[in-house]
Parts: sequence; C-alpha cells; structure tokens
Amino acid sequence: MSEEIREAIETPEVEAAAAIAEAAVAEAAPAAEAAKAAPAKEAPAAPEAPQESMADYEEELGNSMRKIEVGDLVEGVVTGVSEEDVTVDLQYYAEGIIRKLDYSGDPHFSIKNDVKVGEPVKAIVLRTDDGRGNILLSRRNAMEKLAWEEFREMKANKTDLTIRVVDAVKGGVVGYLNGIRAFIPASQLSLDYVEDLATFKGQTIPVRVITAEQEGKKLVLSSRDILRERRNAEKAERLNSIETGLVTEGKVLSLMNYGAFVSLGDGVDGLLHISQIASDKRLKHPSEVLSVGDTVKVKVTQVKDGKISLSQRALEENAPAAGAAPAPSRQPQEDRVVLPKSEKLTTSLGSLLSGIKLN
Repeated sequence: MSEEIREAIETPEVEAAAAIAEAAVAEAAPAAEAAKAAPAKEAPAAPEAPQESMADYEEELGNSMRKIEVGDLVEGVVTGVSEEDVTVDLQYYAEGIIRKLDYSGDPHFSIKNDVKVGEPVKAIVLRTDDGRGNILLSRRNAMEKLAWEEFREMKANKTDLTIRVVDAVKGGVVGYLNGIRAFIPASQLSLDYVEDLATFKGQTIPVRVITAEQEGKKLVLSSRDILRERRNAEKAERLNSIETGLVTEGKVLSLMNYGAFVSLGDGVDGLLHISQIASDKRLKHPSEVLSVGDTVKVKVTQVKDGKISLSQRALEENAPAAGAAPAPSRQPQEDRVVLPKSEKLTTSLGSLLSGIKLN
C-alpha cells in the first residue's frame, strides 16, 4: 500500500466511515449465511398449453373410418347449394351429393330458395361413389321413409296441421306434406257443399291425417273435423252469451209437426214450439202461419243443455192491448208553488198565501 493511501485511510473522517461500513457488513453477515443455508424458492410455473391427443379426434376419426353402404340413413350439414345439387358434409372422407330430383318430390320445390347452407339434412345412400368420389344421396327417399312413420303417428294423435293447396283435381284438391303428395276429398274440405274446387287453389287450410298407407302411397287429409270442432266451440260461446228473456230476430230454417227451428245467427238455432207460435187460432201445423225463410221476432224463454226454447206468445203477453191508454207514470208529481205577481213586495203572510194553490 502506498504511503499516500495509508495517510488517507488514517484520517479521522475516513476512519469513521470505515468503522460504519465494517459494522454494516458484520450485521448483514448472519442474514447472508442464513440465506445460503435456506433452500431457494421456486418461481411459479407457467400454465402449460393443452396437449392434444388422439382421444380428442376419436369421434371424428371414427366417423371418417366408418363404412357407409347403399341404403344407409345418414345425417349431415348442408355446405353448398347450386342450381343442380346440394353438397353435404357427412364427417366422412368423402362428401355427400344430393341432386335436385332426389331432394324433394314437391313439383313447386326450389333448390335455391328452399335449401339453406348450415341446415341439417337426413338422406339415404344411393351410391357410395358417384363417379367423382362423392357419395350419392337421396333426401327424398329418406323423407318418405321417415314421413310415413310420422303420418301414422299424426293420424293416431289427431294432430292438427296446415297445408297449401296446389291444385284442384277430380273429386278434391291436392297438396304436399313433408314432400309427399296428399289428397283432400271435396267432402272433407268444408262443412258446406263446395261447388268450385278451384277456389281453394293457393289457400292454406287446416287438416288432419285420416288415411296413411305407405304401400299404396295413399295419404288422405281432412279439414271437416277441425272446422266442425271450431264451429261447435263458437256455438258454445254464443250459447253462453244468450240469456233467458232475450228478445231477438231469427230466420225460420225448417218446419216440423211440433214447431219451427229458427236460426239466431252464428250457427245457433232455437225451437219455436207450435204452442208458442203467435196465432189467433189453434194450429195443426206451423206452415199455416210460417214459411221457411221468414224473419220472426222471438223471445228466449229457456236455455238448457245447449237447447234454446223460443216464444212469440210471450211477446204478445207483454205487449199492451190495442187501443189501451198508456199506463200513468208512477213517479209522484211535485206540487207547483206559484208566487203572486205584484209590483210591490210585502211581508204579509196573507198576501204570500193568497197566490198558493193547494190540491
């Protein structure tokens, strides 16, 4: 060590600083020794990225390795639509192709308007190779196979459906239900006689399946039962609104030996018994005073068990006799007090009472 350095160290200021440094080192030494003795803490491990395995692709691999044969019913998703065919992803090494004629039997079907990319589809395998490495499918065959099972269930459950009438043919009209041609006889179209079947063309009507025979491809529908039930429900609602004592007008529907049936509207009829028909003589038959189509005024005398009893005589009994004076009003008339007319007012009681007329 040089003489200059030794002299600098031996100065009082440097000696003091050195002493402080030595004390700090001595104090930190035990902690350093303890840190060396203690095991080092491990830093938290970073999350591991998910590891893919063959199990993740097991279902996909299973689908691609399965064997598809002619006649199988397969499911897929539409991935493409052209003017002539539909492409289907079957999760198989080959794609499925459905030609337009194999998609639907409905002559009004539009492949561009009625098929959407992404929608599920079921189909029957026609060929495992269409010559271009694709699987040729038929949705039409699949729908027919599934549809007839569904039609039988609909018939058993009396399921209500709607169908659009596409044409009028001899004896009825036709439409398509799930791609299957359906026939609705003229007798099953309405509750009334249908004179012109063409008026139903283009209409959407409620129907039920009444015949479903796959062997003969015979699918017959009916609107009549649904319409009858709706009419009965409306009739019941109308009946609930009719109360005894109601006076109304109706039209004579038919004449029987015991009376006349009168329509009150909305499919509601009532019986006007022969004894309740207005007449000044004893009637042997309602036709003596009534005709079918006549408009009559009647009073409801009873509503029971869905049947309405009517009367004309009840109206006559309540009507005032011809030439009779009107009944006097029952309201009491107040006595009129007329004050005497005078130019001069007086407080004389006699003067006030002199102009009062007492009854």
